[in-house]
Amino acid sequence: MFDLGWTELLVIGIVALIVVGPKDLPVLFRNVGRWVGKARGMAREFSSAMNEAADQAGVNEIKKGLNAAANPVNTAMDGVKQAAQDLGKSIDPTKFDPESETGKLAAERAEQAKKIQATSARATAERKAKEAADALAKAEEAEAALNTEGKT
Repeated sequence: MFDLGWTELLVIGIVALIVVGPKDLPVLFRNVGRWVGKARGMAREFSSAMNEAADQAGVNEIKKGLNAAANPVNTAMDGVKQAAQDLGKSIDPTKFDPESETGKLAAERAEQAKKIQATSARATAERKAKEAADALAKAEEAEAALNTEGKT
């Protein structure tokens, strides 16, 4: 709305100094500051009242509906994601009858998943241990190089 830069503020300050005088200038600035504070408070109160009215009227729901209508691809993808999550939650291997073929396969897959997790955890731990050993060897080499340089 109003765009005041430093140069405009400087000009306003100089004009105020000339018109009002140096004696009454602090009082003027204090009163202007109070007025601006009251105006901001009223604007804040008005804005919050409008937001409350919009929430009560259901404007946010209408906004969501309009956004969904404006971008149907994202809405469809959200629906697909939700369906996939629901499907993932509904497929619980413990719900199958253990004597059925499906129950046997589910138990077998769960056991294989545990083996895969254990194997990958072991491989990660071994890799990190190897990296730590390599870093330790490099540090020892650097310390040895510093000790030989310090002696010469």
